[in-house]
Amino acid sequence: AATPAVEAQPADALTLEEKVGQLFIVRPDALDLSLSQETINDAKADGVTAVTNDMRRALQQYPVGGICQFGKNIESPSQLARFNKELQDASGTPLFIAVDEEGGLIARLANNDAFALPHYASAAAVGASGDPEDARAMGQTIGAYLKEYGFTMDFAPDADVNTNPIIGTRAFSSDAGTAAAMAAAMADGLRQSGILPTLKHFPGHGDTAEDSHTALAVTYKTQEELANCELLPFGADTGLHAVMVGHIAAPNVTGSNTPATLSPQLIAMIPNAEDTLIITDSLAMDAIADAYTPGEAAVLALQAGCDVLLMPNSLPEAYAAVLDAVQNGTITQERLDQSVNKILRYKEVFAHV
Repeated sequence: AATPAVEAQPADALTLEEKVGQLFIVRPDALDLSLSQETINDAKADGVTAVTNDMRRALQQYPVGGICQFGKNIESPSQLARFNKELQDASGTPLFIAVDEEGGLIARLANNDAFALPHYASAAAVGASGDPEDARAMGQTIGAYLKEYGFTMDFAPDADVNTNPIIGTRAFSSDAGTAAAMAAAMADGLRQSGILPTLKHFPGHGDTAEDSHTALAVTYKTQEELANCELLPFGADTGLHAVMVGHIAAPNVTGSNTPATLSPQLIAMIPNAEDTLIITDSLAMDAIADAYTPGEAAVLALQAGCDVLLMPNSLPEAYAAVLDAVQNGTITQERLDQSVNKILRYKEVFAHV
């Protein structure tokens, strides 16, 4: 019998530069190369709200894999739908277009007065019922309106177990079993609406005293303690999903203060890591930006096992560093293809490659 043809891997169709680009999800503002990084990161600065010719050229130079929209990029329903469509049209490969739409405090669309959308008090309020069907309905509702505006990915649900005030009502419950059931149900609801869910913040931000926006967060739990609590929600969802890794150190697991984003040992603890899309939390957060250059952070995160590099503190620097690392062998072609193929497989389902 003839040997069956080996199925071509999606990455084979891309140039090296395009493969490196696929690893990045950035703010749309990062495609305006005239803006300072400070302005790009500033939530209160004017945001980019439409695609310009300069941004189209930047997208050719840095062919990123995705865009994350923030409040400053959103003006109205018609503007947002047009902006997301313009971004897709400008990209040679379909984009992940993501947003933080958890419900409650973190909801870029539902908390914008220009949108008449269902508003949830918080994940905690939904979780209080103890009925996962309530969380599933929340995911379906949020997913349906995100899909309408051209999104393909949500940085939700929050899969943390709430044991301190940092995450608070963003988590469904302070009970690990309830949090796990609720997060899995919300993820399923998002998927049913055609949106890729992202469980966050691995290995659990609910038991840290620090906010990783401003400092490295630390959990002092052992691996066994994490497995019995914080890790439960990350293993509860059996459908396709992404996991966002936090800038959270676990010195009683690793013996060091290396953040999970840059720790092979912690990333290896993600359930089904080989087939799960693994995303860093924002690499522009102080927990990373204060200790690593954009290039160092990007290369270390890839070496640790992350697939997607979220919002580096300089796209040009991080992109150049990864490209250089592949060209000089620091990162192998095989390692690069592993992440790119995973990204493209997920896009076939959620972004229609």
